[in-house]
Amino acid sequence: MIDPRQMPSPDDPAEALAAVVALRRYADALERKAVNAAVKQGWSWSDIAQALGVSKQAAHKRLAGSVTDEDS
Repeated sequence: MIDPRQMPSPDDPAEALAAVVALRRYADALERKAVNAAVKQGWSWSDIAQALGVSKQAAHKRLAGSVTDEDS
């Protein structure tokens, strides 16, 4: 987990915005891997959407292309 006490101060915009970019990339990668695992475990798109707090259509539209048959 990320320790919020180690996050850069927003008073240093260069560091803070770089951290935002890094966190978004990490979150996106984690989301794709978790969705891939969920699909492999038999989760429905409704289950995935509920876990993400979005509609089934939104989850499928945004994430269906990231589901692979490869073992990660």
